Amino acid sequence: MNFVPYLVSWALLAVTVLALFVWRKAVAIGEDDNLHLVGGASVEKNAAQSAVAQKLELIDRWGKIATVVTIIYGLILGGIYMWMGWVQNRYTGA
Repeated sequence: MNFVPYLVSWALLAVTVLALFVWRKAVAIGEDDNLHLVGGASVEKNAAQSAVAQKLELIDRWGKIATVVTIIYGLILGGIYMWMGWVQNRYTGA
């Protein structure tokens, strides 16, 4: 069995997780944590921070989903690879 297509698809999933991580860091630069503590912040700043918070929540949700899928897919691939190696060694007598 040729595992190259499966490894490439797993690598694409891993790159997607890394891209989401970088995108989250880039969006988080615009977040101002001190604004939430100050009561006299302007409405525009509060609206901008609310938009940033919503975007971060969306990125976090997709990041968690992509991470779980990548880990599970990698574990399944590893298990299949080990099982096939075990079966091959069992029947070849190696």
